[in-house]
Amino acid sequence: MGISFTVLSSGSTGNATVVRNGDTTLLIDAGLSARRIDELLKERDMSGEEIDGILVTHEHSDHIKGLGAVARKYNLPIYANEKTWEAINRSVGKIADENRIVLDSHEVKDFGTLRVEPFEISHDAAAPVGYCFYDGDEKLGVATDLGYVSDKVKKAIEGSDVLVLEANHDIEMLRMGRYPWNTKRRILGDMGHLSNVSAGDALSELLTGDTKRAYLAHLSRDHNMMDLAKMTVRDTMEDNGCFFKDSEFKLCDTYYDRSTPWDRLKD
Repeated sequence: MGISFTVLSSGSTGNATVVRNGDTTLLIDAGLSARRIDELLKERDMSGEEIDGILVTHEHSDHIKGLGAVARKYNLPIYANEKTWEAINRSVGKIADENRIVLDSHEVKDFGTLRVEPFEISHDAAAPVGYCFYDGDEKLGVATDLGYVSDKVKKAIEGSDVLVLEANHDIEMLRMGRYPWNTKRRILGDMGHLSNVSAGDALSELLTGDTKRAYLAHLSRDHNMMDLAKMTVRDTMEDNGCFFKDSEFKLCDTYYDRSTPWDRLKD
């Protein structure tokens, strides 16, 4: 069957993604209410009963808002590294001991035939991570909420068939926006969020014949627009010498208010 996925929601109001293959279904983050996650799952013709576990990237509320409620409702194990567990303990509520599982930031774990590999990212959280997923020769890379794409991150996600990569803000929109300067400085910093230009620079280095699609994720509703993000990323890649047709490599949308269609990596 191979890997398929849907980004249920992406943005500052809540994040959740489903990744599955023939025998395992995993939820990455649960940053919306349990009710809303159920609604988004229904949009993709599935239910919470089909999920085998939840992977946590970090403890910010837009990634864990519904974590405890979803885990309790469907009796799901939660996988997070030790520092992230320490950060979410108070907010996640009562979780059965057998469902509190530590997954080290460098630990590769097999869920049946679906292999999961966390990798460290730079963000203002306790111990934030991204994830790569493998099934045979298929690879999906997911990296959002990172201030910059380090060499280690590039190494982790290179060779992905499909990438979900942050393109949080347009730099000038953010600089001219209503946020106080200390918030702007945090977002623009190395432990903040990836700009459209930075996403384009990263994709310029990562784009190989293996990578067919990149989903631009975690867009700011105040300081970005999807059309602008795609245009800036494409222009940046072309400035860096990467020229492509949509038939060769495609930039794809994510949404804060609805899910993306299922995407099979090898389609």
